[in-house]
Amino acid sequence: MAEFTLPANSVIKKGKYFKAADGATNVRRFVVYRYDPDSGENPRTDTFEVDLDNCGPMVLDALLKIKDEMDSTLSLRRSCREGICGSCSMNIDGGNTLACTQSIAAIKGDVKVYPLPHQHVVKDLVSDLTNFYAQLASVEPWMKTDTPAPPDRERLQSREDREKLDGLYECILCACCSTSCPSYWWNSDRYLGPAALLSAYRWIVDSRDEAAGERLDDLEDPFKLYRCHTIMNCTKVCPKGLNPAKAIAATKKLMVQRKI
Repeated sequence: MAEFTLPANSVIKKGKYFKAADGATNVRRFVVYRYDPDSGENPRTDTFEVDLDNCGPMVLDALLKIKDEMDSTLSLRRSCREGICGSCSMNIDGGNTLACTQSIAAIKGDVKVYPLPHQHVVKDLVSDLTNFYAQLASVEPWMKTDTPAPPDRERLQSREDREKLDGLYECILCACCSTSCPSYWWNSDRYLGPAALLSAYRWIVDSRDEAAGERLDDLEDPFKLYRCHTIMNCTKVCPKGLNPAKAIAATKKLMVQRKI
Protein backbone atom coordinates (compact mmCIF):
# COMPACT_ATOMS: atom_id res chain seq x y z
CA MET A 1 0.00 0.00 0.00
CA ALA A 2 1.31 3.41 -0.95
CA GLU A 3 2.00 5.82 1.89
CA PHE A 4 1.95 9.56 1.33
CA THR A 5 3.63 11.95 3.71
CA LEU A 6 4.20 15.68 3.78
CA PRO A 7 7.66 17.02 2.98
CA ALA A 8 9.70 17.35 6.15
CA ASN A 9 9.61 21.15 6.06
CA SER A 10 5.79 21.15 5.80
CA VAL A 11 5.00 19.07 8.87
CA ILE A 12 3.17 21.19 11.45
CA LYS A 13 4.98 21.21 14.76
CA LYS A 14 3.65 21.88 18.23
CA GLY A 15 4.40 25.46 19.15
CA LYS A 16 4.25 27.71 22.18
CA TYR A 17 1.67 27.70 24.96
CA PHE A 18 0.40 31.00 26.34
CA LYS A 19 -1.48 30.79 29.63
CA ALA A 20 -4.26 33.16 30.66
CA ALA A 21 -3.69 35.68 33.44
CA ASP A 22 -3.89 34.42 37.01
CA GLY A 23 -7.42 34.41 38.33
CA ALA A 24 -9.12 33.95 34.95
CA THR A 25 -12.05 31.55 35.25
CA ASN A 26 -13.82 31.71 31.89
CA VAL A 27 -10.99 30.45 29.70
CA ARG A 28 -11.06 29.02 26.15
CA ARG A 29 -8.07 27.66 24.30
CA PHE A 30 -7.33 28.90 20.79
CA VAL A 31 -5.04 26.75 18.66
CA VAL A 32 -3.65 29.06 16.00
CA TYR A 33 -1.59 28.19 12.91
CA ARG A 34 1.72 30.05 12.75
CA TYR A 35 4.15 30.24 9.85
CA ASP A 36 6.91 32.71 9.06
CA PRO A 37 8.66 31.93 5.75
CA ASP A 38 11.57 34.20 6.67
CA SER A 39 12.44 32.10 9.71
CA GLY A 40 13.10 28.92 7.75
CA GLU A 41 11.25 26.95 10.43
CA ASN A 42 8.35 24.54 10.00
CA PRO A 43 4.81 25.79 10.52
CA ARG A 44 3.51 25.27 14.03
CA THR A 45 0.37 25.68 16.11
CA ASP A 46 0.52 27.94 19.15
CA THR A 47 -2.05 27.56 21.91
CA PHE A 48 -3.47 30.61 23.67
CA GLU A 49 -5.65 30.62 26.76
CA VAL A 50 -8.06 33.53 26.37
CA ASP A 51 -10.10 34.98 29.22
CA LEU A 52 -13.55 35.37 27.66
CA ASP A 53 -14.71 37.60 30.51
CA ASN A 54 -12.44 40.28 29.04
CA CYS A 55 -13.02 39.54 25.36
CA GLY A 56 -15.70 40.12 22.74
CA PRO A 57 -17.95 37.28 21.55
CA MET A 58 -16.45 36.63 18.11
CA VAL A 59 -13.34 34.74 17.06
CA LEU A 60 -11.89 37.95 15.62
CA ASP A 61 -12.21 39.56 19.07
CA ALA A 62 -10.12 36.76 20.54
CA LEU A 63 -7.50 36.95 17.79
CA LEU A 64 -7.13 40.70 18.28
CA LYS A 65 -6.84 40.19 22.03
CA ILE A 66 -4.12 37.60 21.40
CA LYS A 67 -2.27 39.99 19.10
CA ASP A 68 -2.66 42.98 21.43
CA GLU A 69 -1.93 41.28 24.74
CA MET A 70 -0.20 37.94 24.23
CA ASP A 71 1.80 37.81 20.97
CA SER A 72 2.13 40.89 18.82
CA THR A 73 3.80 38.90 16.02
CA LEU A 74 0.54 37.20 15.03
CA SER A 75 -0.43 38.19 11.48
CA LEU A 76 -3.98 38.26 10.16
CA ARG A 77 -6.17 40.30 7.84
CA ARG A 78 -9.14 42.26 9.13
CA SER A 79 -10.89 45.50 8.35
CA CYS A 80 -14.33 46.74 9.36
CA ARG A 81 -15.36 43.69 11.47
CA GLU A 82 -18.96 44.02 10.36
CA GLY A 83 -19.18 40.98 8.07
CA ILE A 84 -19.25 42.95 4.82
CA CYS A 85 -15.64 43.26 3.70
CA GLY A 86 -14.38 39.66 3.64
CA SER A 87 -10.91 40.54 4.91
CA CYS A 88 -10.88 38.22 7.92
CA SER A 89 -11.80 35.03 6.06
CA MET A 90 -10.01 31.99 7.47
CA ASN A 91 -10.59 28.36 8.41
CA ILE A 92 -12.16 28.14 11.87
CA ASP A 93 -13.15 24.85 13.51
CA GLY A 94 -12.67 23.07 10.19
CA GLY A 95 -14.76 25.37 8.01
CA ASN A 96 -14.12 28.53 6.02
CA THR A 97 -15.86 31.59 7.43
CA LEU A 98 -15.35 35.16 8.60
CA ALA A 99 -13.70 35.55 11.99
CA CYS A 100 -15.78 38.67 12.68
CA THR A 101 -19.09 36.79 12.39
CA GLN A 102 -18.06 33.43 13.88
CA SER A 103 -19.24 33.22 17.48
CA ILE A 104 -16.87 31.64 19.97
CA ALA A 105 -19.82 30.19 21.88
CA ALA A 106 -20.93 28.22 18.80
CA ILE A 107 -17.69 26.21 18.80
CA LYS A 108 -17.22 23.22 21.07
CA GLY A 109 -13.82 22.48 22.58
CA ASP A 110 -10.64 24.20 21.49
CA VAL A 111 -11.06 26.86 18.81
CA LYS A 112 -8.78 25.86 15.94
CA VAL A 113 -7.85 28.67 13.56
CA TYR A 114 -6.00 28.14 10.28
CA PRO A 115 -5.54 30.17 7.08
CA LEU A 116 -7.77 29.47 4.08
CA PRO A 117 -6.90 25.98 2.79
CA HIS A 118 -4.91 25.09 -0.31
CA GLN A 119 -3.43 28.55 -0.74
CA HIS A 120 0.15 29.65 -0.29
CA VAL A 121 0.58 31.23 3.12
CA VAL A 122 2.19 34.66 3.28
CA LYS A 123 2.45 34.54 7.07
CA ASP A 124 0.38 32.96 9.84
CA LEU A 125 -3.31 33.43 8.92
CA VAL A 126 -2.65 35.52 5.80
CA SER A 127 -3.17 33.59 2.55
CA ASP A 128 -1.87 34.65 -0.86
CA LEU A 129 -4.97 35.49 -2.91
CA THR A 130 -3.11 36.81 -5.98
CA ASN A 131 -4.45 34.05 -8.24
CA PHE A 132 -7.97 34.42 -6.83
CA TYR A 133 -8.10 38.13 -7.72
CA ALA A 134 -6.50 37.54 -11.12
CA GLN A 135 -9.25 35.05 -11.96
CA LEU A 136 -11.89 37.51 -10.84
CA ALA A 137 -10.38 40.15 -13.12
CA SER A 138 -10.37 37.69 -16.01
CA VAL A 139 -14.20 37.59 -16.11
CA GLU A 140 -14.23 41.39 -16.46
CA PRO A 141 -16.67 42.09 -13.59
CA TRP A 142 -17.93 45.42 -14.84
CA MET A 143 -20.63 46.60 -17.21
CA LYS A 144 -19.76 46.30 -20.89
CA THR A 145 -21.86 48.13 -23.46
CA ASP A 146 -21.69 49.20 -27.10
CA THR A 147 -24.52 51.72 -27.06
CA PRO A 148 -23.76 55.12 -25.55
CA ALA A 149 -25.15 55.94 -22.12
CA PRO A 150 -28.24 58.19 -21.96
CA PRO A 151 -27.09 61.82 -21.79
CA ASP A 152 -29.40 62.85 -18.94
CA ARG A 153 -29.82 59.80 -16.68
CA GLU A 154 -28.35 56.47 -15.66
CA ARG A 155 -29.06 53.21 -17.47
CA LEU A 156 -32.39 51.90 -16.18
CA GLN A 157 -33.78 48.42 -15.77
CA SER A 158 -37.13 47.01 -14.72
CA ARG A 159 -37.83 45.86 -11.19
CA GLU A 160 -38.01 42.29 -12.48
CA ASP A 161 -34.59 42.54 -14.14
CA ARG A 162 -33.13 44.08 -11.00
CA GLU A 163 -34.42 41.17 -8.91
CA LYS A 164 -32.43 38.76 -11.09
CA LEU A 165 -29.27 40.15 -9.46
CA ASP A 166 -30.36 39.31 -5.93
CA GLY A 167 -28.08 36.63 -4.51
CA LEU A 168 -25.31 37.62 -6.90
CA TYR A 169 -24.21 41.21 -6.27
CA GLU A 170 -23.83 40.64 -2.50
CA CYS A 171 -20.59 38.67 -2.86
CA ILE A 172 -17.83 40.22 -0.71
CA LEU A 173 -14.94 38.31 -2.35
CA CYS A 174 -13.83 36.67 0.89
CA ALA A 175 -12.68 33.55 -1.05
CA CYS A 176 -14.34 31.19 1.45
CA CYS A 177 -16.20 29.44 -1.37
CA SER A 178 -13.35 28.94 -3.83
CA THR A 179 -10.89 27.74 -1.18
CA SER A 180 -13.41 25.17 0.08
CA CYS A 181 -13.90 23.66 -3.39
CA PRO A 182 -11.97 20.42 -4.16
CA SER A 183 -12.16 21.14 -7.88
CA TYR A 184 -10.48 24.48 -7.24
CA TRP A 185 -7.84 22.87 -5.04
CA TRP A 186 -6.66 20.59 -7.84
CA ASN A 187 -7.23 22.90 -10.84
CA SER A 188 -6.90 26.44 -9.52
CA ASP A 189 -4.53 27.29 -12.36
CA ARG A 190 -7.34 26.85 -14.93
CA TYR A 191 -10.69 26.44 -13.14
CA LEU A 192 -12.03 29.89 -12.25
CA GLY A 193 -13.72 28.79 -9.06
CA PRO A 194 -17.11 29.63 -7.52
CA ALA A 195 -16.46 33.29 -6.67
CA ALA A 196 -15.29 34.32 -10.14
CA LEU A 197 -18.04 32.32 -11.84
CA LEU A 198 -20.69 33.86 -9.58
CA SER A 199 -19.43 37.28 -10.62
CA ALA A 200 -19.43 36.28 -14.28
CA TYR A 201 -23.05 35.14 -14.08
CA ARG A 202 -24.01 38.35 -12.27
CA TRP A 203 -23.01 40.33 -15.38
CA ILE A 204 -24.32 37.78 -17.89
CA VAL A 205 -27.86 38.20 -16.52
CA ASP A 206 -27.66 41.98 -15.99
CA SER A 207 -30.13 43.49 -18.49
CA ARG A 208 -27.95 46.60 -18.85
CA ASP A 209 -24.86 44.64 -19.94
CA GLU A 210 -24.51 44.02 -23.69
CA ALA A 211 -21.73 41.42 -23.68
CA ALA A 212 -23.53 38.26 -22.51
CA GLY A 213 -22.58 36.33 -25.65
CA GLU A 214 -18.97 37.42 -25.38
CA ARG A 215 -18.87 36.42 -21.72
CA LEU A 216 -20.32 32.97 -22.46
CA ASP A 217 -17.84 32.51 -25.30
CA ASP A 218 -15.00 33.21 -22.90
CA LEU A 219 -16.29 30.58 -20.45
CA GLU A 220 -16.62 27.90 -23.15
CA ASP A 221 -13.63 25.95 -21.93
CA PRO A 222 -13.15 22.46 -20.44
CA PHE A 223 -11.61 23.93 -17.29
CA LYS A 224 -12.83 27.49 -16.70
CA LEU A 225 -16.45 26.48 -16.07
CA TYR A 226 -16.94 22.76 -16.46
CA ARG A 227 -14.59 21.64 -13.68
CA CYS A 228 -17.45 22.38 -11.28
CA HIS A 229 -18.87 19.03 -10.14
CA THR A 230 -21.63 20.50 -7.93
CA ILE A 231 -20.01 19.38 -4.68
CA MET A 232 -21.81 22.30 -2.98
CA ASN A 233 -19.03 23.17 -0.51
CA CYS A 234 -19.14 26.71 -1.87
CA THR A 235 -22.78 27.19 -0.98
CA LYS A 236 -22.37 25.58 2.43
CA VAL A 237 -19.60 27.94 3.59
CA CYS A 238 -20.68 31.26 2.05
CA PRO A 239 -20.95 33.73 4.97
CA LYS A 240 -23.47 35.81 3.00
CA GLY A 241 -25.77 32.85 2.31
CA LEU A 242 -25.22 32.98 -1.46
CA ASN A 243 -25.39 30.01 -3.82
CA PRO A 244 -22.46 30.00 -6.27
CA ALA A 245 -23.27 26.43 -7.34
CA LYS A 246 -26.70 27.57 -8.54
CA ALA A 247 -25.14 30.40 -10.55
CA ILE A 248 -22.66 28.00 -12.13
CA ALA A 249 -25.45 25.56 -13.05
CA ALA A 250 -27.46 28.43 -14.56
CA THR A 251 -24.45 29.46 -16.64
CA LYS A 252 -24.08 25.90 -17.95
CA LYS A 253 -27.79 25.94 -18.84
CA LEU A 254 -27.33 29.15 -20.84
CA MET A 255 -24.46 27.50 -22.68
CA VAL A 256 -26.79 24.70 -23.80
CA GLN A 257 -29.76 26.94 -24.60
CA ARG A 258 -27.88 29.13 -27.02
CA LYS A 259 -26.84 26.08 -29.05
CA ILE A 260 -30.30 24.57 -29.36
